[in-house]
Amino acid sequence: MSHEGYEYGFYAAEEMTSKLIIPRGYVKFFLMFRKIVLGLLLAVCCLGEVHIAAQKKSEADPGLKITAHYKERIKNRVLAEGHVEILYKQTKLVADRIELDTETKELTAEGNVVIQMENEVISTDRIHFNLDTKAGEFFRVHGLVQPDITYRAEQVDRKNEEIYGMGKARITSCLQPVPRWQFSCSKAEFKKEDYIKMWNAVLAIKKIPVLYLPYMKYPLDQERSTGFLMPKPGYNGVKGFSYTQAFYWAMKENMDATLSFDYYSAKGMGAGLEYRYLFNRGTGGRMNLFFFDFKDIPGEEKQPGAYIIRLKHNQPLPGNFNLVADVDYQSSFDFLREFDNNFRTAVVSNRRSQVFLSRAWSYFNLNVRASQFETYFQQQDNSIIRRTLPELGFSSSKIKLISPLYFSFSSAFSRWEYGWESAYDEGTQKKSQNLTFNPTLSLPFTSVPWLTLNSSLTSNFAYYFQSYAPGTKKVVNEPLLQDNYSIDLELLGPVVYRVFYGSDKEPKLKHILEPSFSYRYESPVPLSDRIITTAPSFYRNHYVRYGLTNRFLFKEKNMPREILALGLSQTYYLLPEESPLSRFEVEGEIPEFSDISSYLRFYPARKYSLDFSAAFNTYYKTLSSVRMGANLGRPKDPFFLRVNWYKSVNPYRTETVWTRHQISVYGGGVIEPLSLEARAQIDYNIQERELLYSALTLEYHYQCIDFLVDVRIFYFREKPEVQFSFSFGLGNIGKTTDFMGGMGF
Repeated sequence: MSHEGYEYGFYAAEEMTSKLIIPRGYVKFFLMFRKIVLGLLLAVCCLGEVHIAAQKKSEADPGLKITAHYKERIKNRVLAEGHVEILYKQTKLVADRIELDTETKELTAEGNVVIQMENEVISTDRIHFNLDTKAGEFFRVHGLVQPDITYRAEQVDRKNEEIYGMGKARITSCLQPVPRWQFSCSKAEFKKEDYIKMWNAVLAIKKIPVLYLPYMKYPLDQERSTGFLMPKPGYNGVKGFSYTQAFYWAMKENMDATLSFDYYSAKGMGAGLEYRYLFNRGTGGRMNLFFFDFKDIPGEEKQPGAYIIRLKHNQPLPGNFNLVADVDYQSSFDFLREFDNNFRTAVVSNRRSQVFLSRAWSYFNLNVRASQFETYFQQQDNSIIRRTLPELGFSSSKIKLISPLYFSFSSAFSRWEYGWESAYDEGTQKKSQNLTFNPTLSLPFTSVPWLTLNSSLTSNFAYYFQSYAPGTKKVVNEPLLQDNYSIDLELLGPVVYRVFYGSDKEPKLKHILEPSFSYRYESPVPLSDRIITTAPSFYRNHYVRYGLTNRFLFKEKNMPREILALGLSQTYYLLPEESPLSRFEVEGEIPEFSDISSYLRFYPARKYSLDFSAAFNTYYKTLSSVRMGANLGRPKDPFFLRVNWYKSVNPYRTETVWTRHQISVYGGGVIEPLSLEARAQIDYNIQERELLYSALTLEYHYQCIDFLVDVRIFYFREKPEVQFSFSFGLGNIGKTTDFMGGMGF
């Protein structure tokens, strides 16, 4: 079409249109269509503005990222559906539908909601949550808090990042599909890495309810945490049903306490406290208190309550002084024997109470002590008691005078009492106080490598404030001043050795032979029969002692290590009538030779050892004592065994009370395929041919739960007892151990 034609056609059409007659209905339709088009154009423009605003907002908050199949934004509100994913700082959320306020970060999410935060993953049906404060509400929740806490709850009220509450919850540290154990509770309070408080808690093991607690606090901290330990129920054939419960209190970083409760249905109940503390400059210690109240049994006289006090304390004081206190006191030895579940302490009948004050400076040492020691003898139903109130000592180490001459001294003041408890009741115990001073000159000789000679001369000055009346054992206030001297010579050598080489011509083994000889002479003490002593009589030492020691050293990492030592020694008394053997006679004569003492120490490796000692009486041709201790491994090793054998006979006396012959075997191991640990102990009296004690402990590790079964038989008690107890551990909650012996051997 030409240019002219185009113009013609246009004007012709305009002219023709102006002459048309259009119906009114078509005009209304045209106007409506025009409004619809204009509206669509306006909506497109608005959406363009919204898109531009969203782009600007995204640029203003680049840390927020939202992806979904469909999303829509109206001002500060974002609506999204279909595989919604939100990334904000360290939080990731996935849901079917979300509604988010981009300014306040308030979020509502529904349908298959999974939220992942630092060390925590939560799966829920619906949440109201703030991405900034991490606070919100969760409904029908399944959560995991690293490293190993999982929970389910109908509702969770998360107050902040650390603390939130739960309603109708189930909590466990087991990660199996069906937890080995879990707590169900009506409500709970959860603080990350600290604790979980539960109300109306029911413990279930493999879906079987085993324990109900109205309140429980489960620790999450791997360090110390305050809370109840797992209880220990049991049964004793004499004491009846038993139950032990302990509460651990982590007061501060430098102190804690354990409170315990013990119940025996046939005997009564007791309570204990163990308090431990540590302060600056080495001040610290521990205190144990226990009290038992016996049950009132019809037809029997009620026994008085029994108590135990144990204390160890160390206290640095001004002026470089140091104070040490040590107390182990029980009101009744019979109570300890009948109730202590640890065999080693139950058969030891000792009490001690002592306080030390000491100071050391330069060459000098000062010590002050007040003490009382008591040993109970069941056969006599009596105790021997020794008291020192006080005992003061001042001494020096060796001070060089003129090479090679050294000077040292010791001095002491002692005020003491000694005797049977019955003598104390009658006021007839031995009493005395004395003051001593002992200066010493010593001359060592070490110039020859294979020979060592030490010689010393000591003067002994003693002032006794009381004494025996002449020819009697009556104490009178007549002081005595006594003095004498002693000479000591110690010779070691000549030492000879031989080195054994390996095939590589390197030294492997060294054998050392050490003969020894010592001589001691004490000058006579005038009026020695008037001196008050704790021994039956006053002894004066004048003897020669000789011995021989073999040592074998093995080269290990270029350092020598002793693996075997064997020694023999004997004493010959030059003045037997004043020696410790003066109390005994053999065919009417006082023995001059002591028993031959021997020992063997074998340490083939760090965890293995054998210690053996024996004494042989040459007059009666018999062993007077034998002691053996063998260790194979340690209790923490996969296998360990300890054997202790002891025999003691006084050949000069035929009474069986002086004879002891016992053996103890203690061992255990780990059976890995069965996840089982086993320990057993047997104590047997060979002299009487009867068992004293036997015990067996089995601990089963069932992934996240430990079961412990303990069976003990106490044959040595007045009525032999069979005792059974059970305990278990759950994650961070330890087992209760009772004050009277605990779970250990």
